Amino acid sequence: MTEPGFGLYVHWPFCLKKCPYCDFNSHVRDRIDQERWRDGLLAELDHYAAQSTGRVVNSIFFGGGTPSLMAPETAGAVINRIARNWTLAADAEITLEANPTSVEAGRFQGFRTAGINRVSLGIQALDDRALKFLGRAHSAGEARAAIALAASSFDRYSFDLIYARPEQSLASWAAELDAALALAGDHLSVYQLTIEPGTAFHTAHARGDFILPDDDLAGALYELTQERLEAAGMPAYEISNHARPGQESRHNLTYWRYGDYLGVGPGAHGRLTLGGVKHATRQKKAPESWLGAVEVAGHGTEEVTPLTAEQRSEELLMMGLRLAEGIPRTRFRAELGCEPEALLDPRGLVQLVEGGFVVLDDHRLAATAAGRQRLNAVLAMLVG
Repeated sequence: MTEPGFGLYVHWPFCLKKCPYCDFNSHVRDRIDQERWRDGLLAELDHYAAQSTGRVVNSIFFGGGTPSLMAPETAGAVINRIARNWTLAADAEITLEANPTSVEAGRFQGFRTAGINRVSLGIQALDDRALKFLGRAHSAGEARAAIALAASSFDRYSFDLIYARPEQSLASWAAELDAALALAGDHLSVYQLTIEPGTAFHTAHARGDFILPDDDLAGALYELTQERLEAAGMPAYEISNHARPGQESRHNLTYWRYGDYLGVGPGAHGRLTLGGVKHATRQKKAPESWLGAVEVAGHGTEEVTPLTAEQRSEELLMMGLRLAEGIPRTRFRAELGCEPEALLDPRGLVQLVEGGFVVLDDHRLAATAAGRQRLNAVLAMLVG
């Protein structure tokens, strides 16, 4: 199994509007000083470069928010500064999240020139009624046009879909999946709609404005997704992510394989090994607070916290069991200095293995397809 690389996550916190289901650190502003924000990101990169010299950067991910709202020149400056401060692998994956509005999609060529070689589109649905419910600013027609432009502009592209929406049936979702597969490249991300606290949907759902599919239907929609995409040659390599072999998101694999990654920008999180100890890093969340701190101190770091063995164990399990490949024993030894059996509740482990939810052999610990569908319950049984 491939070992984790070293990734860099760059957070752009601004959106044209806040989607009602979104609980990410995203904000709407009337005006954005692109030059000031570019300088802030570059300063924070310089700050962390001094603490992680000699690392090879295998992936860069511009997330948000809506990073396709940043000037392509900003993305180019960030990529160039990363290449100056670290060694940027010759085959580094450099991804930009983008929304499929015509204005943003028209900037794709600028981003490609800046060094972006992979784009991830927030499509969410290929149905105009569903897009309206989800609060998206684009139509299904604009989504299709943006996907076509991404396919012609970048060697690698992906897009997101959301299922288990109100009034969604198995038949309608099957048709939408077939339409998506006709447009897809080698990667698709497919997420179940969840209601997160603090979002507009949380309030509306509590008010009874809409009803989500029940657990049985949601489970059937999930299983249909797995079957349809696997039959199309894009099996799930992670709970919500599907790809043809070799086309997985390398940046996200760094997270799930519990590798080191640096997070810069408002609210960005990271995992960074310093002095042989893995640390959790977190930047100030409010955009203006982060930028002000960077301009004063050279960085917007809120916390740098060494992780205990128990915390590392929990994170390793929580991230690694999302993957179809699971967690190799070598990773347990390297990260925690022991075999998985020493960390897991023996009774829970036996029950999960006998029930067909977990596999533990000479090489790895892995959740089966059934186990990944019920991962929260599996994790609760494994850690006791």
